[in-house]
Amino acid sequence: MRKRRGLSSAVLGLGCGLLLGLLLLQRSVPDRRGVSPHLLGTTTSRREISSGGLLFVGVMTARKYLGTRAKAVYESWGREVPGQIGFFSSEASRPPVECPDLPIIALPRVDDSYPPQKKSFLMLQHMWTRYGERFEWFLRADDDLYVRMDRLEHLLRSVDSRRPEYIGQAGRGNSREFGRLSLEYDENFCMGGPGVIMSRETLRRMVPHIKHCLSNLYTAHEDVELGRCVRKFAGVSCTWSYEMQSILYHNSSGDLAFTGKLKSKEVHRAISMHPVKSPPHMYRLHNYMRGLKIQELQQKRIELQRDMERMARSLSSPFSTDAYYPSGRKIQTYHRLPPWDFVSRSEYSLVDSNPRRRIHSDLREGLEDVTREVMASINACSRQRGRLVEERQALYGYRRRTAVGVDTVLDLLLIYKKYRGRKLTLPVRRHLYLHQHFTGLETREVPSDDLDKRVIHFIVPVSGRQEAMRRFLQNYERVCLSRFQHTKLLVVVYSSNELETISISRLIERLKRNYGQQKVQMIEGVGNFSRARALDQGTTLLREDDLMFFIDVDISFEMPILQRIRRNTLKAKRIYFPVVFSQYNPKIIFGISDQDIISDVNGFWRLFGFGIVAIYKSDYDAMGGFDLSIEGWGKEDVDLFEKAVQSELHIFRSSDLDLIHVFHGINCDKSLKEHQLIMCKGTRADTYASTQQLASLIYRNSEYLDFARMKRLVNMTSPSA
Repeated sequence: MRKRRGLSSAVLGLGCGLLLGLLLLQRSVPDRRGVSPHLLGTTTSRREISSGGLLFVGVMTARKYLGTRAKAVYESWGREVPGQIGFFSSEASRPPVECPDLPIIALPRVDDSYPPQKKSFLMLQHMWTRYGERFEWFLRADDDLYVRMDRLEHLLRSVDSRRPEYIGQAGRGNSREFGRLSLEYDENFCMGGPGVIMSRETLRRMVPHIKHCLSNLYTAHEDVELGRCVRKFAGVSCTWSYEMQSILYHNSSGDLAFTGKLKSKEVHRAISMHPVKSPPHMYRLHNYMRGLKIQELQQKRIELQRDMERMARSLSSPFSTDAYYPSGRKIQTYHRLPPWDFVSRSEYSLVDSNPRRRIHSDLREGLEDVTREVMASINACSRQRGRLVEERQALYGYRRRTAVGVDTVLDLLLIYKKYRGRKLTLPVRRHLYLHQHFTGLETREVPSDDLDKRVIHFIVPVSGRQEAMRRFLQNYERVCLSRFQHTKLLVVVYSSNELETISISRLIERLKRNYGQQKVQMIEGVGNFSRARALDQGTTLLREDDLMFFIDVDISFEMPILQRIRRNTLKAKRIYFPVVFSQYNPKIIFGISDQDIISDVNGFWRLFGFGIVAIYKSDYDAMGGFDLSIEGWGKEDVDLFEKAVQSELHIFRSSDLDLIHVFHGINCDKSLKEHQLIMCKGTRADTYASTQQLASLIYRNSEYLDFARMKRLVNMTSPSA
């Protein structure tokens, strides 16, 4: 009996094992879409769905737009999709030469004819068949649509994709089409331009009936027929929310849409923007949105810093009375705060040489940004509260810059609109008090040992400036040669007489005898003098990996500049254009021959000067170098800077305290071209003295004012006037 029980138990166990194995095998075999049967159906959990991705974007395009519009979409917001993107085109479409990695899906038996109804429906069918179980949401987009993916992701993660959702800007046709779209009084459709979003459940219900929808088209409008199909088979209409008009924004300006000013509340509030017809404007819009994202991240960083300050105070930290940053640096508290500037139709300031002046564009733009952000914060819950506040005008305000940020006080005229319950519209005035905190310092670690040994090749052009050249060589000897720095000097000499060349040659030969033949080199320029031609001639003697520094004989420099040149110039990545401090005429402002103190009274920063450059030889050649057709001084530096902007290299600009342009008289040759002569005269006028010094000079010499009054009177009484 014991033996029979053992045999029967074994048979029973074997049968159960086989049955269990068959069940497991059946559950693990994928269906024709590559998904296990137990994942199909409406009861799939949100966790299972999200494991594949959040969003699949299908972009409808045409073969002729693959290398332009489609490429611009793919290289801008298309790379930020939290999931996957595909570009649906006609059957014969192939990736363009301009963008070989463009993910094209060529739909069989589909051409690029208009209206694209067949292309649209078959695109949705392909999206469901291939990606239906891998993504929660599906976006149908055109190739002239821009989408802010970070905001769209935030929106989609707040909605349950297991429910049938059909999200877009609701439409019923324009006035001419009223009654011709075969829509009932309570039916609508999602307009295709600003983008149409569907949940996976909506696609699951609709896709099996696409053949029926294509066979029963009532109009030539693709988005209307899509809405009809979704309504009939998915049982859901497009979102009626009025807010969708601003979230999925359609600009009715046509080809001119988003080509002008982007600082507007419509652009800032939108998730999608349509239409962007020109690829350059698509890139421009994308760069603008990236700038807004940077501002948001900086604001979050400031908020985290404030949290750290509050936590430090609560813990009785030694940093409890000062601003604290992750680096451990404390910000000094200034007891004397700067005065406020008054802003109305003009700007009034105590610290400016012109106490009353027009509002500059940077201040106006800053105030507009502040007001827009504040109004967005005020109206954040307007829908729930049934009211809306609109800005009508900024009547006046106060503004000041401190050591830690910018303080602003504005008196705003607002329009209060209540549209829920008892409707009400009335004007109100409110004061806005705002503090904008500066961000902390950003640092970059570099391998100092190898970098400090990299040789810097100074290239200096000179023509008829013996005394300036003598001063420059003394400066170079004191900073570089006597301290055994890793530098080399190449002087390109253009001389009108032999004595001048001999004089400069003797100075250089002395340095060679004292410090070695390889440290200093002189070559004679070819042809008529041109700064562009002189510097370019010097570059021909260097190798591809050499680090070059273009400098003039009028520049005085100190040793820290060597470290900054090496740190801020990266091969194939970055060019360094330092901002030089330029001295005013010391005889006018001091009555003496020289003054090296950096201040607003002594000089100014040459923000629009690009002649001093640190760049690698290989990058210089890749950019195309100087324009050798430019003769004399001026314009060649602007041309090189424009080439740098258009290249893929980054530009680093910073005011450098160790680069000083020593004052010298400027003689503007009348034989220069008109634009060069204008630039020369403008530079000469800028170097006379500061506005304060010129005003003081006029006040001390009343004859200047008398001369100005007399000249004005003559102009007013002349016949031509």
